[in-house]
Amino acid sequence: MSAHTLDAAENIGSWLQKIASDDNFARTELADSVRLRQILPHVPLDMLLGAVSQRTGGGADIEIVLYQTWIDVNSNTSPLVFAAWFNLGVTLARIGDRANAMIAYRNALALKPDLHAASINLGLLHEALGEPLVALQLWEQALQPDDVRVALLIQRGRLLETTGVLPEAEKALSAALVIDPTRLDVIHHWVHLRQKLCAWPVLQSPTPALSPAALLAGCGPLGLLALSDDIAVQSAAASSWIARKTAPSPQLLAPRQGYLHDRIRVGYLSSDFCRHAMSFLIAELFERHDRERFEVYGYCASREDGSDIRMRIIKAFDHYRAIRELSDEQAAQVIRQDEIDILIDLNGLTDGTRLELLRWKPAPVQATYLGFIGAVPLPELDYMLCDDFVIPPGRADCYSPTPLPIPNLFQANDSKRAIGREMSRAEAGLPEDRFVFCCFSRHYKITEEIFADWMAILHGAPSAVLWLARDNDWSEAHLREATARAGIAPERLIFAERIDPDLYMSRLRLADLFLDTFPYNAGTVASDALRMELPLLTLCGQSFVSRMAGSLVTALGVPEAIANTRAEYVAKAIAFATNGDAYRAFRAGFTHAAWASSIGDIGRFTTDLEDTLSSVVVRRADAPHELLAAV
Repeated sequence: MSAHTLDAAENIGSWLQKIASDDNFARTELADSVRLRQILPHVPLDMLLGAVSQRTGGGADIEIVLYQTWIDVNSNTSPLVFAAWFNLGVTLARIGDRANAMIAYRNALALKPDLHAASINLGLLHEALGEPLVALQLWEQALQPDDVRVALLIQRGRLLETTGVLPEAEKALSAALVIDPTRLDVIHHWVHLRQKLCAWPVLQSPTPALSPAALLAGCGPLGLLALSDDIAVQSAAASSWIARKTAPSPQLLAPRQGYLHDRIRVGYLSSDFCRHAMSFLIAELFERHDRERFEVYGYCASREDGSDIRMRIIKAFDHYRAIRELSDEQAAQVIRQDEIDILIDLNGLTDGTRLELLRWKPAPVQATYLGFIGAVPLPELDYMLCDDFVIPPGRADCYSPTPLPIPNLFQANDSKRAIGREMSRAEAGLPEDRFVFCCFSRHYKITEEIFADWMAILHGAPSAVLWLARDNDWSEAHLREATARAGIAPERLIFAERIDPDLYMSRLRLADLFLDTFPYNAGTVASDALRMELPLLTLCGQSFVSRMAGSLVTALGVPEAIANTRAEYVAKAIAFATNGDAYRAFRAGFTHAAWASSIGDIGRFTTDLEDTLSSVVVRRADAPHELLAAV
């Protein structure tokens, strides 16, 4: 085939087809640079892109030479050179050549400044290189007319949120929703940003096109737990998120009939085996599993933070598997090869979740536990671990997957938690002669309604102060403004500085009463308070998440710590702060001995959990071990 014959479409097409399908032919052709430079002026860019898109496997070097040569020979004649530079940038970025990919994207933008896809990709490369401010500046300068502006606003909002500039992130996503109010992922992040900022009312729409009901329906599953106590609403949000973010796998891996092992193989899957609240609860469970009955596997997608708790957890597993860098299919195959009898997901619908892994069904029984306190309606999950208080039997049908109650208490607790030295109120910036209410939950759990109740409590207990955890500067400012609007003196709202975990524990002793949040109760923080003999008052609702602290105080033997209405919650708090006898009688139930024999009895909890897991493990030796049919 000579160069001059390639102006015929059929010959060009034939040559490109061979380039796409035959690496040996492609390399031979590309090795002759003179011939290649004669051919490519006759090859339209769209046909070149089509051929490249048909290539499978490796050979990025072939694509790079094709693009580079095409650009060189067409730079003075084609108006589409910018597109070739862009695609060259994509190829270079794919193989990790960030420096040259950035050059390619900048060349594309020099030729077509409004090529927003190049701006996005270039910014992402700067972000990956640890230059978020460069990325943000690039996206700010690249903002385009409305038809392409949304993508840049979303990237800007995402990175601003990641870098902790929450108000600017909220503004960027708000602007994106004004242009396109149909973006559910944008609604999800925008609402949760407003929760984190305590920007009330949270569901105050940036556009008439979005009603508060539409915003609520678009909330992410985690944020919604702090906005609604309606189990059906929570479940709908979880179902919507799962439908958008996951797809059925081509094949289910685990045998229906299970395995026949001498010991039950239990696998724990998490991205939070690090300095995370979940790990501080569950570490001792891994250590205490009865090794005569259970063989314990850890599937870790966590970051390496070098923490003591991470090292302790890794050491506690009989078999540790690092899967962070594996694809979902690869990780699922590892679990299948280990023949896990029951796989327990510790993320649910939180950051770092590996739901796509679970969709491969690598274990015959799969359950979700502890990480997400709500429904996780993934078809491949069989159970959600709970107790009969957080999900009463009469409400079990409201949840998916099937609730599986652990006797006595759903929450694991670590009896070895480190406690720091004794601290004084003066050291913590607290008044010595005041009744101290506290709440150390994250600020996104503080709703406008619960804060109004706290202000009513301070009005009814004029000598009391409210001690909150420090979260971010903007939420703190908004809470101070709300305090002023309620007519409460500013010095009665105190924010606790962040300190090391052991000192945080000992500092809890300085407060008089922990005021729980609603509808998203405290979990780890509540059990921390109870461990340190700090009385807790909780408001109990209908959903799992709004009954979490109620389960803890019920197990402790102090049911009077539960309020069932907002009015009762306010009245009880005021009574405890203003009536010394009532408070002393109430506090008498919050002892270390009571904690150690109930919530802190990790030995009993481990046995209860093991018995529960044993009851659902599939172990049939009389049926062949075949893979489930593909879905």
